[in-house]
Amino acid sequence: MKALITGAAGFIGSTLAERLIRDGVEVVGIDSLTDYYDPRLKRRNIAGLHGRAEIIEADLNEVALAALLSDTDVVFHLAGQPGVRKSWGRDFDTYVAENIQATQRLLEAAHLAPSRPRIVFASSSSVYGDAESFPTDETATPRPRSPYGVTKLAAEHLCRLYSANHGLETVSLRFFTVYGPRQRPDMAFTRFLRAADQGEPLTIYGSGEQVRDFTFVGDIVDAVARAATADVPPGTVLNISGGGSHSVNDVLNVIADLVGGPLDVIRTAVALGDVSRTGADISAARELLAWAPATGLEQGLRAQLEWVRDEARSSTQAVSTDASV
Repeated sequence: MKALITGAAGFIGSTLAERLIRDGVEVVGIDSLTDYYDPRLKRRNIAGLHGRAEIIEADLNEVALAALLSDTDVVFHLAGQPGVRKSWGRDFDTYVAENIQATQRLLEAAHLAPSRPRIVFASSSSVYGDAESFPTDETATPRPRSPYGVTKLAAEHLCRLYSANHGLETVSLRFFTVYGPRQRPDMAFTRFLRAADQGEPLTIYGSGEQVRDFTFVGDIVDAVARAATADVPPGTVLNISGGGSHSVNDVLNVIADLVGGPLDVIRTAVALGDVSRTGADISAARELLAWAPATGLEQGLRAQLEWVRDEARSSTQAVSTDASV
C-alpha cells in the first residue's frame, strides 16, 4: 500500500508516518512547514523519516497533486491550520485557505486520479461546540463555537459531498483533544509539563473545571491507520477519543504527582471559543474500526513528560555546542 500523509511534519502526522513505515507501508509525506510554530520543531519530527519515506516541502494549495496521487492508495489528510484561539479576526483567511480550500483541492484531485485513493480526514471535536448531549455521538447537531470549528466542519461537508456525488471513499475522524509526545508547543499539556518540570508558573484559562475527553496520540494514530482499510460506507464520520472525561484540574493533579511537587498555577479568563465540556460516544469507532483507546491519562502524561525532558536536554546540548564553536 502507498500512502500520502499531508501535514507529515506535525505532531500527529510524523507519529503516523513512523507507524505506517513499521507496518510496511510506502509513505510519501507533504508539509509546508509554516511558522505557526517553530519550523525547526517540525524538522526534528521528521528527521528520522529521511531515507525511509519521501518528504516533500510544499503547500497543498500550490503543489501538483495529480502527480502525487496517480498511484496512491490512501491519503491521510492531517494538514491544516490549527488552533481555536487564533482563528478569529484577520487570521480567518488563513483558516479558510488551509482548512477548506486545500481540502477541496485535494478531494477534487483524488476523485480525478486513476487510483481514486481513499481520503482519511482529520476533523475535530470542535465541530460540536457546546454539544447538546453527553456522551456526544456522531448524530448530534454540530454547533461550532469558533471559526476554526466552522472550517473543520466545512471540510467534513466537502468530504461527504465528494462521496455522495463522485463515489470517492472518505472517512472523517473527529479527534478529541490529542496529547502526547511531539504535541505542539502552544498546546496545554506541553505548556503545563514544561512549566511544572522547571518549577515555573503555568497559566490556565478559566477555573480549570472545564472537562475534556483527552486522547493519547498513539491511540489516535491507531484509529487513523485502521480507517485506511476498514469496511465503512463512503462519507462516514466517526468520533475518536480517549473514552473518559477529565477536568483540567484533574490533569494538573496528575502532573503534580508526576513531577513530585505542587504547581504554581495562574488562572486567567476563559478563552474566546472554548467550550465547557467535551465527551465522545465512540461506539461507532469500536464497531466499524475494531478500535478502542488503550492509553490512560496518567500513562499518556508520563510518556509526554519524558518527551518534554528529552527535548529540554537536547536544547541544552544544542546551546552548549553553539557556545563552544
